[in-house]
Amino acid sequence: MIRGIAIVLIFACCSSDNLHGQDFVGPDTVYVQSGKLTLTGLLWHPARSGPFPTLIFSHGNYASKSNPGTIDSLLGPITQSALLGRVFANSGYMFFILFRKGVGLSRGQGESSLDLLNHAFKEKSPVERNTLQVHLLETEQLEEMKAGVEFLRSRPDVDTNRLAVIGHSFGGSLALLLAEEDPHLKAVVDFGGGAVSWDHSPQLRARLTTAVTHIAAPVLFIHAANDYSTDPGESLGAVMDRLMKPHSVKIYPPFGNNADVGHNFIFLGIEIWEPDVLRFLDESLRR
Repeated sequence: MIRGIAIVLIFACCSSDNLHGQDFVGPDTVYVQSGKLTLTGLLWHPARSGPFPTLIFSHGNYASKSNPGTIDSLLGPITQSALLGRVFANSGYMFFILFRKGVGLSRGQGESSLDLLNHAFKEKSPVERNTLQVHLLETEQLEEMKAGVEFLRSRPDVDTNRLAVIGHSFGGSLALLLAEEDPHLKAVVDFGGGAVSWDHSPQLRARLTTAVTHIAAPVLFIHAANDYSTDPGESLGAVMDRLMKPHSVKIYPPFGNNADVGHNFIFLGIEIWEPDVLRFLDESLRR
């Protein structure tokens, strides 16, 4: 089932019929300095002159060797970003993915966060793994995302008053921490942030709860109903509701036949969520 969905999407993304008449340019390969690391990113933009409202994508966790048969092994972070880049660039947005260290085009720049987390789990304990996850979110992973945002703000084709972040899974949690620290971001879209770890990590639950109390931008929390957990969006949305902060929680019907497919709804169910996300971004970036 997973393999069939992946093949269909790769064909849809890359077929000559879809590319005919496209209204976007890219991806362009760019480089971003984050401390001692030189990270690589891909940039898509509309086929006209800017400046453009701009989205930075915070990708999820990837190990150096993906498990066979999973969505990540079949699509991979580069193809996943291409699925999103063409959608948003065709809709008038610049779309930027910065591959954080150890992932995708930045694979040579140190160990990925998932490799570090897996090592902590196997060699130490689940508690150590959960503690390290929050530490990575608050430190090196956040610093790399901040470097990506500053890179965008230095570009004349970016409308710096209309800059938003979209995140998936670990990257969704990271997007919330980025928005907590950067009050100039205009919107956050969080696809399944924390869904894999939420039920097992009180540290993550506490840290994300704190983050949303400080976020000024509107947040859209998205899950498929068969995600590993929908509690992150529902619980964090309830916190923002009590504080009267702008947000929306969207739980879509189950997608696919297991939690892995549901969790990767962002890549596999684009035609379902696209109208809602574009409406949210259009409204938020006009604020």
